[in-house]
Amino acid sequence: MMPATTPHDTGTEPLLAVDHLQVQFRVRNQSALPWAPARVLHAVNGVSLSLAAGETLGLVGESGCGKSTLARALLNLVPTAGGSIRWFGREMRGAPDADWKAVRSQVQMVFQDPLASLNPRMNIAQIVGEPLRTHQPGLSQAEVLDRVRAMLERVGLSASHLYRYPHEFSGGQCQRIGIARALVLRPRVLVCDEPVSALDVSIQAQIINLLQDLQREMQLALVFIAHDLAVVRHLSRRVLVMYLGRVMEVGPRDALFRSPHHPYTRALQSAVPVPDPRVERTKQVQLLKGDLPSPLDLPAGCVFRTRCPQATDRCGTPPVLATRPGGTESACWLD
Repeated sequence: MMPATTPHDTGTEPLLAVDHLQVQFRVRNQSALPWAPARVLHAVNGVSLSLAAGETLGLVGESGCGKSTLARALLNLVPTAGGSIRWFGREMRGAPDADWKAVRSQVQMVFQDPLASLNPRMNIAQIVGEPLRTHQPGLSQAEVLDRVRAMLERVGLSASHLYRYPHEFSGGQCQRIGIARALVLRPRVLVCDEPVSALDVSIQAQIINLLQDLQREMQLALVFIAHDLAVVRHLSRRVLVMYLGRVMEVGPRDALFRSPHHPYTRALQSAVPVPDPRVERTKQVQLLKGDLPSPLDLPAGCVFRTRCPQATDRCGTPPVLATRPGGTESACWLD
């Protein structure tokens, strides 16, 4: 196997470069003796990735694989235990809060639960205007209101919504408000943590189309997290597949969907519905055996080996990301 290359190489420094990032949580067993040592939960375990200007990086994997924790770690919303996070060429892991505040004016986040992410005691004008008041305190109240009104209209809401409260809106409208709040600062990067998973299918399509339009207009780079591989395939330029906090496979979208190398990627892809009844009836779904292991008790070697239909004795040794003939990088011992 060839040694792994960097996930994305454009000849210029990426907006985001993450190297062997670690996120750990100490978990104490409530039934254990008070002096018993806490166990360590490895939520993100040695993840490396990069994000170029204007591109979309899709993160996929089962629930509990560490996607949302990774997204929060990129913005210092959860503590990190090791590795490197470089935003715009500057190392930010361990940086003071003032430096992170400057980064967050350029990197904003859209959360999974549209209603829960909005303060129920604030009206929409206050919610969308809050980033401006925080990061651009020199703006007058009239200037803030003008920019809030313009952004609301851009995401498909009207000025008549300014003084209403979150509970008066549907889930799709609340997510549009969350997008307006994230983009009112005109950031360079938008981190989307499963922004459509709580919405109806028809509303999902509207939100995805809105994000694509905004990305083109504002020249945004996106980190897009989703369970739905069809959505990720539609949006992303590159795709990173995670399992139990580790990268299983990463590569250009077309290469990864055309010829996935890792058995986990193939299993996820086989579960995607095909909009052709004849193909859907005849396709073979690769069901994974067993349940997702606990991140408190990770399998030795390859973390996927306890569920992998092609596991061998060699899988007892941890694999490393290596370049594959199909164009992706995969952490697997299979040739």
